[in-house]
Amino acid sequence: MTRADFNDLVRQLNRNLYGYAFRILRNHVEAEDAVQEVFIKLWNLGNKLDAYESIAALATTMAKNFCIDQLRKRKHFTKDENERQDFQNTDSTSPYEIMESRESEAILHHIINHLPDIYKDVIRLREIDGLSYKEIADKTEQNINTLRVTLSRARKTIREEFNKYHYERRGIKEVDRKVL
Repeated sequence: MTRADFNDLVRQLNRNLYGYAFRILRNHVEAEDAVQEVFIKLWNLGNKLDAYESIAALATTMAKNFCIDQLRKRKHFTKDENERQDFQNTDSTSPYEIMESRESEAILHHIINHLPDIYKDVIRLREIDGLSYKEIADKTEQNINTLRVTLSRARKTIREEFNKYHYERRGIKEVDRKVL
């Protein structure tokens, strides 16, 4: 790919990638950085880009993955380590939404703390610490496929328990829930 072709590609994709990154990150500067990183990666691919059917789809996937990585890194914790985790709000949310979010977070922490140890460990390593399957497998000395099954079961357990709290909060009975 020539420099002129790449410049055309940048002009063609820039606005859409920025909008996509901003919707995920909710921060102008971080969205601009994400787009710039995607274009750097695309430039580094060079002639390998010709092998892709849709460079726009590749760029969008790269932007999504980069943004998700940034969100994982962006988790802000309160200064006092003994206090529970608090994520800083970058968008304008109502006090009710903040309260509901904190309540849901507390419920999730409670559920995770009461999981069997095997589930608790993999959930913390994957969802909270953001480790890859390979890193978790190495740390726990498990087969990656076994790890995936364990993680899936842990997520299912958390989802079921969270839904119980969620429905109880809204006054929906077990029988009514099955109809939904």
